[in-house]
Amino acid sequence: MNSIKDRAVIVGIGATEFSTRSGRSELRLALEAIMAALADAGLPPEKVDGLVRYGLAQTNASEPWIAHNLGLPLVRHWSCVDFGGGVSCALVGQAAMAVATGLANHVVIYRTLNGRSGRRPGTSDTLGLYRGQDPSAENFLTPQGLTAPSQLFALIARRRMHEYGMTNEQLGKLAVTIRGYANRNPHAQMYSKPLTLADYLESPVIVSPLRKYDMCLQTDGAVAMVVTTPERARDLKHKPVYVKAVTQASIPECQGPLQSFAAYGDLLASPGTLAAQEVYRQAGLGPKDIDVAQLYDCFTPTLMMQLEHFGFCALGEAGGFVEDGHIGPQGSIPVNTAGGNLGEAYIHGVNHILEGVRQLRGTSTSQVAGAQTCLVTAGLPYPTSALILGGERG
Repeated sequence: MNSIKDRAVIVGIGATEFSTRSGRSELRLALEAIMAALADAGLPPEKVDGLVRYGLAQTNASEPWIAHNLGLPLVRHWSCVDFGGGVSCALVGQAAMAVATGLANHVVIYRTLNGRSGRRPGTSDTLGLYRGQDPSAENFLTPQGLTAPSQLFALIARRRMHEYGMTNEQLGKLAVTIRGYANRNPHAQMYSKPLTLADYLESPVIVSPLRKYDMCLQTDGAVAMVVTTPERARDLKHKPVYVKAVTQASIPECQGPLQSFAAYGDLLASPGTLAAQEVYRQAGLGPKDIDVAQLYDCFTPTLMMQLEHFGFCALGEAGGFVEDGHIGPQGSIPVNTAGGNLGEAYIHGVNHILEGVRQLRGTSTSQVAGAQTCLVTAGLPYPTSALILGGERG
């Protein structure tokens, strides 16, 4: 059997509070989230024999330190996925492969960062993370003053406006819709902060055409999950959430982490399209089979792109799709129901997976009635990953 479909399940989820100043180290945050996930699963720490870490821009929380502080007797499998926002779903893939093949019995996935009080992912220093790795950044971006992600995504937004007629009002409707979900989620950073379209349109332009509310949050916090086999899940607290499909995707244009911002001949030719084809193929599902989606939203144009890549609307139609209310609570595909990167927290999209689990457990603060399938995506337009979760086997 080559497929991992239904051979791995998520049985525990945990998170710290999401804030602008945690007052703790990233190691401490990670340990808090992991212990919360283990408690949620009803699994003692000594049962953990696998660790998978999201490593970008994170300090002092490597696998040996986690194992030492948790007192794990034996770690039989560990790995670190170390890239930008495109790898969040790949963490589940690494853990699922480990438990499905017997490399480990119970794997903990975690992401921790002080993304506001420590090193901020969205600053002009961000592209320095790739220094020495990506000639495209050093030779073509930095010399032109393109040193922050917001500047690069502003180029994508402007191109979409030129080619497809996307408007600021449509971007604003997206931001307002996602904020509405965050307003229902007591754990979201934007829980008590409503946003109207007028607020959006009056907000300052940061990098034209992107405004303040087109951009994700800067967050201190950590999230964690426990992955095991369906057989072992029988002894744990919650009904398991099944991994139906998971994929990673890149294309030749992605010669480096940032090359793809300038390389695509058309905006649908990206790793997102490839990820969509593969994750649907593995799961034996299509867009119409997805009940709820958690789409990576580092910037509003990114979410617009993914609505098209993953088949919820045609190329160039995402602006109108959002404007017509399709991603809202009563829409055809509710999106980012905990508030996403724009309203809940920016934990590089790993918190999107936790919300997918909550939806399939029936415990979301914006619960989609009868939800049995959830699509989760990672960052674009660089190398990416995607995941489909299911509430039952088969």
